Amino acid sequence: MDPDARLQLAERFAVIADAAGARVMAVYGTAEATAKIDGSPVTEADLVAHATILEGLARDCPGIPVVSEEDAAHRTPDPHEAFILVDPLDGTREFISRNGEFTVNIALIEAGCPVAGVVLAPALDRMWIGAAGAGARMRAAGEAAWRTIGCRHPAGDGVVCVASRSHRDADTEAFLAAQAVSGLRSVGSSLKFCLVAEGEADIYPRFGPTMEWDTAAGQAVLEAAGGRVLCPDGTPFRYGKPGWRNGPFIGWGAAPR
Repeated sequence: MDPDARLQLAERFAVIADAAGARVMAVYGTAEATAKIDGSPVTEADLVAHATILEGLARDCPGIPVVSEEDAAHRTPDPHEAFILVDPLDGTREFISRNGEFTVNIALIEAGCPVAGVVLAPALDRMWIGAAGAGARMRAAGEAAWRTIGCRHPAGDGVVCVASRSHRDADTEAFLAAQAVSGLRSVGSSLKFCLVAEGEADIYPRFGPTMEWDTAAGQAVLEAAGGRVLCPDGTPFRYGKPGWRNGPFIGWGAAPR
Protein backbone atom coordinates (compact mmCIF):
# COMPACT_ATOMS: atom_id res chain seq x y z
CA MET A 1 0.00 0.00 0.00
CA ASP A 2 1.45 3.39 -0.97
CA PRO A 3 1.72 6.34 1.48
CA ASP A 4 -1.38 8.12 0.16
CA ALA A 5 -3.47 4.98 0.53
CA ARG A 6 -2.14 4.47 4.06
CA LEU A 7 -3.07 8.03 4.98
CA GLN A 8 -6.56 7.60 3.56
CA LEU A 9 -6.92 4.43 5.63
CA ALA A 10 -5.72 6.24 8.77
CA GLU A 11 -8.33 8.92 8.12
CA ARG A 12 -11.02 6.23 7.88
CA PHE A 13 -9.74 4.77 11.14
CA ALA A 14 -10.13 8.24 12.67
CA VAL A 15 -13.83 8.39 11.78
CA ILE A 16 -14.38 4.93 13.24
CA ALA A 17 -12.42 5.80 16.40
CA ASP A 18 -14.51 8.96 16.84
CA ALA A 19 -17.69 6.86 16.78
CA ALA A 20 -16.23 4.43 19.32
CA GLY A 21 -15.03 7.31 21.51
CA ALA A 22 -18.52 8.78 21.61
CA ARG A 23 -19.89 5.47 22.89
CA VAL A 24 -17.10 5.23 25.46
CA MET A 25 -17.88 8.71 26.78
CA ALA A 26 -21.58 7.86 27.01
CA VAL A 27 -20.76 5.39 29.79
CA TYR A 28 -17.74 7.22 31.27
CA GLY A 29 -18.21 7.51 35.01
CA THR A 30 -20.92 4.85 35.17
CA ALA A 31 -19.38 1.70 33.64
CA GLU A 32 -18.36 -0.87 36.24
CA ALA A 33 -15.40 -3.20 35.83
CA THR A 34 -15.39 -6.97 35.83
CA ALA A 35 -12.40 -9.30 35.55
CA LYS A 36 -11.39 -11.29 32.49
CA ILE A 37 -10.07 -14.83 32.80
CA ASP A 38 -6.51 -13.44 33.01
CA GLY A 39 -7.55 -11.09 35.84
CA SER A 40 -7.31 -7.87 33.81
CA PRO A 41 -10.26 -5.48 34.06
CA VAL A 42 -12.92 -5.01 31.38
CA THR A 43 -15.85 -2.60 31.32
CA GLU A 44 -18.93 -1.92 29.24
CA ALA A 45 -16.87 0.76 27.50
CA ASP A 46 -14.38 -1.85 26.20
CA LEU A 47 -17.21 -3.90 24.76
CA VAL A 48 -19.21 -1.12 23.13
CA ALA A 49 -16.06 0.35 21.59
CA HIS A 50 -15.08 -3.11 20.29
CA ALA A 51 -18.48 -3.59 18.66
CA THR A 52 -18.49 -0.10 17.12
CA ILE A 53 -14.98 -0.45 15.69
CA LEU A 54 -15.60 -3.90 14.21
CA GLU A 55 -18.80 -2.67 12.59
CA GLY A 56 -16.99 0.31 11.09
CA LEU A 57 -14.05 -1.76 9.84
CA ALA A 58 -16.37 -4.32 8.25
CA ARG A 59 -18.05 -1.47 6.39
CA ASP A 60 -14.98 0.58 5.41
CA CYS A 61 -12.17 -2.00 5.23
CA PRO A 62 -13.75 -5.23 3.98
CA GLY A 63 -11.34 -8.05 3.33
CA ILE A 64 -8.67 -6.98 5.82
CA PRO A 65 -8.51 -9.36 8.82
CA VAL A 66 -9.11 -7.67 12.17
CA VAL A 67 -7.67 -8.68 15.54
CA SER A 68 -9.11 -6.93 18.60
CA GLU A 69 -8.10 -7.34 22.21
CA GLU A 70 -11.62 -8.52 22.96
CA ASP A 71 -11.52 -11.48 20.53
CA ALA A 72 -7.80 -12.15 20.00
CA ALA A 73 -7.92 -15.53 21.75
CA HIS A 74 -9.78 -16.89 18.74
CA ARG A 75 -7.22 -15.72 16.14
CA THR A 76 -3.74 -16.84 15.14
CA PRO A 77 -1.29 -14.33 13.64
CA ASP A 78 -0.11 -14.76 10.06
CA PRO A 79 3.05 -12.62 9.74
CA HIS A 80 2.78 -12.64 5.94
CA GLU A 81 -0.72 -11.16 5.89
CA ALA A 82 -1.74 -7.53 6.37
CA PHE A 83 -4.16 -7.16 9.26
CA ILE A 84 -5.70 -4.54 11.53
CA LEU A 85 -4.95 -4.47 15.26
CA VAL A 86 -7.51 -2.91 17.61
CA ASP A 87 -7.44 -1.95 21.26
CA PRO A 88 -10.95 -0.63 21.88
CA LEU A 89 -9.96 0.90 25.23
CA ASP A 90 -6.29 1.08 26.17
CA GLY A 91 -5.85 2.12 29.77
CA THR A 92 -8.90 0.50 31.34
CA ARG A 93 -7.46 1.22 34.79
CA GLU A 94 -7.21 4.91 33.86
CA PHE A 95 -10.79 4.79 32.58
CA ILE A 96 -11.95 3.31 35.89
CA SER A 97 -10.01 5.89 37.91
CA ARG A 98 -11.48 8.66 35.68
CA ASN A 99 -8.20 10.46 35.04
CA GLY A 100 -8.86 10.78 31.30
CA GLU A 101 -5.68 8.95 30.22
CA PHE A 102 -7.28 6.20 28.15
CA THR A 103 -7.34 5.77 24.38
CA VAL A 104 -9.02 4.08 21.42
CA ASN A 105 -6.44 2.50 19.08
CA ILE A 106 -6.61 1.14 15.52
CA ALA A 107 -3.58 0.22 13.36
CA LEU A 108 -2.77 -1.49 10.07
CA ILE A 109 0.09 -4.00 10.16
CA GLU A 110 2.01 -4.82 6.96
CA ALA A 111 4.94 -7.25 6.95
CA GLY A 112 5.11 -7.05 10.73
CA CYS A 113 5.21 -3.23 10.84
CA PRO A 114 2.48 -0.76 11.89
CA VAL A 115 2.11 1.51 8.85
CA ALA A 116 -1.11 3.42 9.57
CA GLY A 117 -2.80 4.19 12.86
CA VAL A 118 -5.02 6.37 14.96
CA VAL A 119 -4.95 7.08 18.69
CA LEU A 120 -7.94 8.87 20.20
CA ALA A 121 -8.09 10.16 23.77
CA PRO A 122 -11.85 10.85 23.98
CA ALA A 123 -11.89 12.35 27.48
CA LEU A 124 -9.10 14.76 26.49
CA ASP A 125 -10.62 15.43 23.05
CA ARG A 126 -7.29 14.77 21.31
CA MET A 127 -6.56 12.56 18.33
CA TRP A 128 -3.36 11.58 16.53
CA ILE A 129 -3.02 9.83 13.16
CA GLY A 130 0.05 8.62 11.30
CA ALA A 131 0.88 6.82 8.06
CA ALA A 132 4.28 5.56 6.94
CA GLY A 133 5.64 7.88 4.28
CA ALA A 134 2.85 10.43 4.76
CA GLY A 135 3.65 11.92 8.17
CA ALA A 136 1.70 12.37 11.39
CA ARG A 137 -1.00 14.82 12.45
CA MET A 138 -3.01 15.67 15.52
CA ARG A 139 -6.21 17.49 16.36
CA ALA A 140 -6.80 18.91 19.82
CA ALA A 141 -9.85 20.27 21.58
CA GLY A 142 -11.07 23.46 19.94
CA GLU A 143 -9.13 22.84 16.72
CA ALA A 144 -11.17 22.42 13.54
CA ALA A 145 -8.30 21.17 11.38
CA TRP A 146 -5.44 18.70 11.64
CA ARG A 147 -1.95 20.04 12.23
CA THR A 148 1.28 18.33 11.31
CA ILE A 149 3.44 17.05 14.15
CA GLY A 150 6.98 15.72 14.39
CA CYS A 151 9.51 14.51 16.92
CA ARG A 152 11.85 17.10 18.35
CA HIS A 153 15.62 17.03 18.80
CA PRO A 154 16.42 16.80 22.54
CA ALA A 155 17.65 19.91 24.29
CA GLY A 156 21.27 20.08 25.37
CA ASP A 157 20.46 19.64 29.06
CA GLY A 158 19.02 16.14 28.63
CA VAL A 159 15.96 14.24 27.53
CA VAL A 160 12.37 14.22 28.72
CA CYS A 161 11.11 10.69 29.29
CA VAL A 162 7.56 9.41 29.52
CA ALA A 163 6.82 6.23 31.40
CA SER A 164 3.82 4.18 32.42
CA ARG A 165 1.67 5.49 35.25
CA SER A 166 0.58 1.97 36.25
CA HIS A 167 3.44 -0.34 35.21
CA ARG A 168 6.87 0.95 36.29
CA ASP A 169 9.43 -1.76 37.05
CA ALA A 170 13.09 -2.16 38.03
CA ASP A 171 14.30 -2.45 34.41
CA THR A 172 12.57 0.83 33.52
CA GLU A 173 14.13 2.54 36.53
CA ALA A 174 17.57 1.21 35.56
CA PHE A 175 17.16 2.47 31.99
CA LEU A 176 16.11 5.91 33.21
CA ALA A 177 19.04 6.04 35.61
CA ALA A 178 21.42 5.54 32.67
CA GLN A 179 19.99 8.48 30.69
CA ALA A 180 20.65 12.20 31.00
CA VAL A 181 17.08 12.87 32.08
CA SER A 182 15.97 16.46 32.42
CA GLY A 183 12.30 15.62 32.99
CA LEU A 184 10.02 12.66 33.61
CA ARG A 185 6.28 12.40 32.98
CA SER A 186 4.09 9.53 34.10
CA VAL A 187 1.19 9.00 31.70
CA GLY A 188 -1.27 6.18 31.04
CA SER A 189 -2.09 4.20 27.89
CA SER A 190 -0.71 4.81 24.38
CA LEU A 191 -0.60 8.56 25.08
CA LYS A 192 3.11 8.10 25.79
CA PHE A 193 3.87 7.38 22.13
CA CYS A 194 1.89 10.45 21.11
CA LEU A 195 3.73 12.79 23.47
CA VAL A 196 7.01 11.75 21.87
CA ALA A 197 5.47 12.06 18.38
CA GLU A 198 4.32 15.64 18.96
CA GLY A 199 7.60 16.75 20.52
CA GLU A 200 6.49 16.98 24.15
CA ALA A 201 8.95 14.25 25.20
CA ASP A 202 11.96 12.41 23.79
CA ILE A 203 11.95 8.78 24.98
CA TYR A 204 9.37 6.20 26.02
CA PRO A 205 10.94 3.04 27.54
CA ARG A 206 8.79 0.02 28.33
CA PHE A 207 10.28 -3.13 29.83
CA GLY A 208 7.16 -4.56 31.43
CA PRO A 209 4.72 -6.79 29.52
CA THR A 210 2.40 -5.40 26.87
CA MET A 211 0.30 -6.87 24.09
CA GLU A 212 0.53 -5.96 20.42
CA TRP A 213 -2.79 -4.09 20.39
CA ASP A 214 -1.47 -1.88 23.22
CA THR A 215 1.35 -0.49 21.09
CA ALA A 216 0.61 -0.78 17.34
CA ALA A 217 -1.33 2.45 16.78
CA GLY A 218 0.99 4.49 18.97
CA GLN A 219 4.03 3.11 17.16
CA ALA A 220 2.44 3.95 13.78
CA VAL A 221 1.96 7.56 14.90
CA LEU A 222 5.43 7.88 16.44
CA GLU A 223 7.27 6.45 13.44
CA ALA A 224 5.23 8.54 11.00
CA ALA A 225 6.34 11.57 13.07
CA GLY A 226 10.01 10.68 12.59
CA GLY A 227 10.66 8.48 15.62
CA ARG A 228 11.54 4.82 16.00
CA VAL A 229 10.39 1.96 18.20
CA LEU A 230 13.13 -0.58 18.77
CA CYS A 231 13.93 -3.56 20.94
CA PRO A 232 16.59 -2.82 23.59
CA ASP A 233 19.23 -4.43 21.33
CA GLY A 234 18.38 -2.00 18.53
CA THR A 235 16.46 -4.43 16.31
CA PRO A 236 13.04 -3.50 14.85
CA PHE A 237 9.98 -4.01 17.03
CA ARG A 238 7.74 -6.37 15.04
CA TYR A 239 4.13 -7.61 15.07
CA GLY A 240 2.36 -10.90 14.42
CA LYS A 241 4.11 -12.74 17.25
CA PRO A 242 2.67 -15.94 18.74
CA GLY A 243 0.17 -15.07 21.45
CA TRP A 244 0.34 -11.38 20.48
CA ARG A 245 2.74 -10.75 23.39
CA ASN A 246 5.37 -8.00 23.21
CA GLY A 247 8.83 -7.98 24.65
CA PRO A 248 10.53 -4.82 25.96
CA PHE A 249 10.93 -1.82 23.68
CA ILE A 250 12.06 1.80 23.61
CA GLY A 251 10.25 4.51 21.70
CA TRP A 252 12.75 7.11 20.49
CA GLY A 253 12.06 10.57 19.12
CA ALA A 254 14.50 12.42 16.86
CA ALA A 255 18.21 11.87 17.38
CA PRO A 256 20.16 14.56 19.26
CA ARG A 257 21.70 17.25 17.04
